Amino acid sequence: MSTGKKVLLWIVTSLILAAGLFVYFKFYFVFGDGVKAGELNQFTYKGYVWKTYEGRLIQAGFKGSVPKTGGTATIQSYIFDFSVSDEEIANELMRCSGKNVELHYKEYLGVLPWRGMQKHVVDKIISVTTPE
Repeated sequence: MSTGKKVLLWIVTSLILAAGLFVYFKFYFVFGDGVKAGELNQFTYKGYVWKTYEGRLIQAGFKGSVPKTGGTATIQSYIFDFSVSDEEIANELMRCSGKNVELHYKEYLGVLPWRGMQKHVVDKIISVTTPE
C-alpha cells in the first residue's frame, strides 16, 4: 500500500470515528439527570411520522425580593416540557393530569424524533399526589 493510500485511509478512519463520537455525545450521552416536581398541566401523544408522548409540568414558586431596589417577593411559575419514550410510563401519566407528580428525567444534548421533541426524557414516576 502506498503512502498516499495510507494517509487517505487514516483520514477517512479518523473522520468516521469523529462522526461516531459526535453522534454519540449529541444524541445518546446522558448529560444530566434529576427530579422535577409540579402539577402535570398537559400530556399528549402527537407527531406526523413518529408519534411521541409530550408533557408539560408547571412548577410554582416564589421569586425573592431584591434588597437594593426594594422589590417585593412574587409568585412565579416555571414550565418544564418533557418527552416520554416508555409507553407504560406514558399511559400512567395520561391519567395524572392536574395532579402533583414527581418525575425522574434524563437530559440529552440533542433530540431524536423517535424519542420525543424535548431534550428532557422522563424515565420514571416517583410519586403522584392529588392537590389539596
